[in-house]
Amino acid sequence: MSARTDKPHEVVERALDLSRADGCVVLAEEHSTANLRWAGNALTTNGVTRGRTLTVVATVDGREGTASGVVSRSAVTADDLEPLVRAAEHAARAAGPAEDAQPLVRDVPVSADFTEGPVETSSAVFAEFAPALGEAFSRARAGGRELYGFAHHEVTSTYVGTSTGLRLRHDQPNGTLEVNAKSPDRTRSAWAGRSTRDFRDADPIALDAELGVRLGWAARRVELPAGRYETLLPPTAVADLLIYQMWSSSGRDAAEGRTVFSRPGGGTRVGDRIAALPLTLRGDPREPGLECAPFVIAHSSGGDESVFDNGLPLAATDWVRDGELAHLPTTRHGAELTGLPVRPPVGNLVLEGGSDRSLAEMVAGTRRGLLLTCLWYIREVDPATLLLTGLTRDGVYLVEDGEVTGEVNNFRFNESPVDVLGRATEAGRTGRTLPREWADWFTRAAMPPLRVPEFNMSSVSRGV
Repeated sequence: MSARTDKPHEVVERALDLSRADGCVVLAEEHSTANLRWAGNALTTNGVTRGRTLTVVATVDGREGTASGVVSRSAVTADDLEPLVRAAEHAARAAGPAEDAQPLVRDVPVSADFTEGPVETSSAVFAEFAPALGEAFSRARAGGRELYGFAHHEVTSTYVGTSTGLRLRHDQPNGTLEVNAKSPDRTRSAWAGRSTRDFRDADPIALDAELGVRLGWAARRVELPAGRYETLLPPTAVADLLIYQMWSSSGRDAAEGRTVFSRPGGGTRVGDRIAALPLTLRGDPREPGLECAPFVIAHSSGGDESVFDNGLPLAATDWVRDGELAHLPTTRHGAELTGLPVRPPVGNLVLEGGSDRSLAEMVAGTRRGLLLTCLWYIREVDPATLLLTGLTRDGVYLVEDGEVTGEVNNFRFNESPVDVLGRATEAGRTGRTLPREWADWFTRAAMPPLRVPEFNMSSVSRGV
């Protein structure tokens, strides 16, 4: 690109200058990634990437209402910029009035670093992690196990500019570490994962030690039938269930009678008790270690987000407070339709209010039950109850008289996260965790382990 449009904030300003629409929102995102991959206790690949994505939202006022057109493209050059803006304007003029139309957000203080260059990651993010990974390989080799996995770090710098004067910027670092340990004969497998902002708190040696214990548990194999079992859900499994619950909790959908949060006869279940324990499920852009964008970044409209809300400030929000449903995600348009307060989604999720007991201590207090590692292939069965189905993976263990006595077969489960919260009899210590199923979309979560009686293992799953 030319010198004038090479910097992200200049790209935003140039696109706004080119706009002939009644309103315009421009989002410029600079992405950089660094990664390591390994197999059989040896590094296999590593790499660094850079990229840019530009999204233009054009709004056109008409007699019947305001229409919007949204166009996103990657690798935009100087020659591509005007055609991109015109394409968004054409899309707006060709569209009917937008149902979610609202005045574009204004009067938000300018980000002090809006004109500064993007933050970028590099292989240097692994400077302390890589030597520790080498030590983990050595320990795994000596212990007769093989490590497979990857470490991924990404930084996205987002610049938001609007025709109403908004000039906002947010830098989002995001790291994931996933390690799978296998016995040399491939008959036993265990998984562990972590989320991190900078890999300085990612300890592959500790993960290898954890995986070694789990492979040891798997030395004894026990076959169990389908059925309902007292089950200990580790934080990663709890995160996967509650993230799906958040994605399914639109305030508008609830008010229209389409979700598990709809009140029979009309309205929503806000104010109802949905958790047996005094648990609080919340989001906070400034949560230590889970920091996320403090304003709305929306590339499209639908569900609980609206392109018209871009730049709207986000506040700490309790979705469930002391066991009661406190808020549902709601756009400005959704709030007008439902009478609910405006509560856009926040990019992190924290469940707290349990005890200070660790998962190991909860195992020690179990007479007989199952200990899961993680869930995967989660799919919705019934939106009215939020019934989900999915599979267990990489280790289901039998707990007897406070000790893990062996590994059992995998299962397909049928459960609603709302029912899980309603039946949980114990919550342990909250800690940062990596969701296994949703790690490509949502990583900033802190969850406790949960004890759930009568968890429905609906059928035995083979070959997982």
